[in-house]
Amino acid sequence: MPTKRVNGVELYYEEHGQGRPVLFHHGYTGSHDGWETVIPLLADRYRCIAMDARGAGESERAGGGYTIAQYAADVVGMADALGLDRFTYVGHSMGGGIGMWLGLEHAARLDRLVLVASIPADGTVSDPALHERAAEQRRAADAEGMFRQRRALAARPESLDESRVRRAVQRALSVSEGHFEDSWRAMRDLRVGERLASLTTPTLVIAGAADGLLQANLTDFMRLPNATLHVFSRVGHGVPTDTPDRVAEVLADFMEHGVVNNATLQARLQEVTAGTR
Repeated sequence: MPTKRVNGVELYYEEHGQGRPVLFHHGYTGSHDGWETVIPLLADRYRCIAMDARGAGESERAGGGYTIAQYAADVVGMADALGLDRFTYVGHSMGGGIGMWLGLEHAARLDRLVLVASIPADGTVSDPALHERAAEQRRAADAEGMFRQRRALAARPESLDESRVRRAVQRALSVSEGHFEDSWRAMRDLRVGERLASLTTPTLVIAGAADGLLQANLTDFMRLPNATLHVFSRVGHGVPTDTPDRVAEVLADFMEHGVVNNATLQARLQEVTAGTR
């Protein structure tokens, strides 16, 4: 089982392919498994690295450090351990919040940034009662109830892989208590919205049209000065698992072309008008 000792904790990672490095991070109670259907579609062009956060997946159940800032430091530490000076970071859900922190505090390490169904820059919009319900299911180890919920929330039920959903449920139940409680509070208390105007790393915001975080994702996109947007129709919060082929296509397009928005097109027009292009 490949791990690197990062900031005093053994962190699991998987690596596939060669080329420009792309580091993938999962959401709140997820793991590297969430990217397993996307990475094979990109590994022929890029060096794809998927890591597990401390307290989740196959990583060590650390005694503390379950904050957005520490998770971001762990990403940088993993990059150091793998010899990556600069890399593209792709983060889903909580991983998106980590990505915002990276863009604000560790911008020199990033080539590009991809926020996938990210938690909001100004804290989560989740009802605290939902967290308490999840805590009750966790205490009861109610894997079947969690499976039924995830199946009900599948916006594309025709592509649902039951075995992967059940494995994701087991991953969610297996996270450390510190990760489950402390990182939820860290997501809830994240307050970087006003700072996004200074995040200049080329950024792709990916959202699901059926995700409850869609409005927050759009709000954060509008705050970013150097970003482009892709919204998937009939896709919920589980963007990477709902439509991996299209996610891979959009990621590859962003890696190739960078940010394309109205501002970049108008700048191109001015160059053409001035005869410099």
